[in-house]
Amino acid sequence: MYRKILVAYNGTPESRVALKECIRLAPGGSAEVHLLAVITPMPIVIAAEFAAAVPTVEEEQAEQKAMQQVLESGRAMLAEAGLQVIPHLEVGEPATVIASLVDKLGVELVIVGHSRHKSFAMRWWRGAMDAVLVEKVKCSVLVAA
Repeated sequence: MYRKILVAYNGTPESRVALKECIRLAPGGSAEVHLLAVITPMPIVIAAEFAAAVPTVEEEQAEQKAMQQVLESGRAMLAEAGLQVIPHLEVGEPATVIASLVDKLGVELVIVGHSRHKSFAMRWWRGAMDAVLVEKVKCSVLVAA
C-alpha cells in the first residue's frame, strides 16, 4: 500500500477523476495524501520597449484566492472519504512542481487526471503533461481517465 500519495488538482473534471481514483484506491487513514494545486505564471511577452500580458497584483491575488478555494473543495472531498489530506498551493510549471514535491516529501504515487480536450497537435507540440511527468518523477504515476 502507498503511504505517501500526491494528487494534482485544479478543479477541472479531469482532476476530479484523479481525486475519485485516490478515494477508490482506499489508502486508509494512515496514508498521507498531498493535494496539490499549481498556479502557472502568465508568460510575459517583451517586444522592443513594450511588455504585454503582465498580470497585475490584483489579478495574481484573485487567481491565488480562486485556486485556494479549488484546493479547499478538493481537500474536503478527500477528507469526507476519511483520508488525511495535506494541501499544497504552489506557483510554477505543474510537472516541475510535482517532481520537486515528490523528491521533497518522499511521495510514492502521483495521481493526475488526463485531459482529452486538447488537440492532438497541442499535446504533441507541448507534450502531454502525464508523459512529461513520467520522465521527471522517481515514483509511480497513475493517470486517471
